[in-house]
Amino acid sequence: MAILEAKSLNKIYTVDHQDFMVLNDISLTVEPGEFLVITGSSGSGKTTLLTLLSGLDKPTSGRVFIDRKDITGASEDDLASLRNRMIGFVFQSFHLIPSMSAMENIMFPAELQGVGDAEQKARKLLKRVGLTDRADNLPSQLSGGEKQRVSLCRAIINGPKLLFADEPTGNLDSTNGKIVFEQLVEMKYEHGATLVLVTHNPGIATAADRVLRLRDGKLS
Repeated sequence: MAILEAKSLNKIYTVDHQDFMVLNDISLTVEPGEFLVITGSSGSGKTTLLTLLSGLDKPTSGRVFIDRKDITGASEDDLASLRNRMIGFVFQSFHLIPSMSAMENIMFPAELQGVGDAEQKARKLLKRVGLTDRADNLPSQLSGGEKQRVSLCRAIINGPKLLFADEPTGNLDSTNGKIVFEQLVEMKYEHGATLVLVTHNPGIATAADRVLRLRDGKLS
């Protein structure tokens, strides 16, 4: 049974009274535990597709199902609850809270869920990615690679069934990008999560179970 399914997704943006079709009749299914890469050139619609699949945005038409639940018409409160329970995000630009330490950023999703051992889990994850000595540092005191490893810990702390990653190594040099990508994949398997990753990096795509390519808003 698919954990993620999209049916006939279309996304149209209107700019200055002119319509632009970003995604055109996208359908796909993702099986539990799968590592799916969506690749394509800049402007092909990769990030837009990821935002629709994860419920961060709504399609112009079509439907998205997560764990057999149709999320297309769900309220923002329901979507927020679903995302915090089932979904982890790793963004290219990190999206850490500037006023929170590395530890606090990681703990935040668990605290929203009322997890009693949030700090213990966060410390274990920090150790897992080699950042124990950075626990009290603010994001401004971390390197790009360290920020992304904190983001990865934050994404995984609630044990999500689904991980979405949008160009997770895009803002990193090759050395840090390799470290972050390897840790992302390792933790995906350790936690039994399904990973949907958007990238234009062909090296990352070779590690996936399956690769879908977007060209001019269509899958190939």
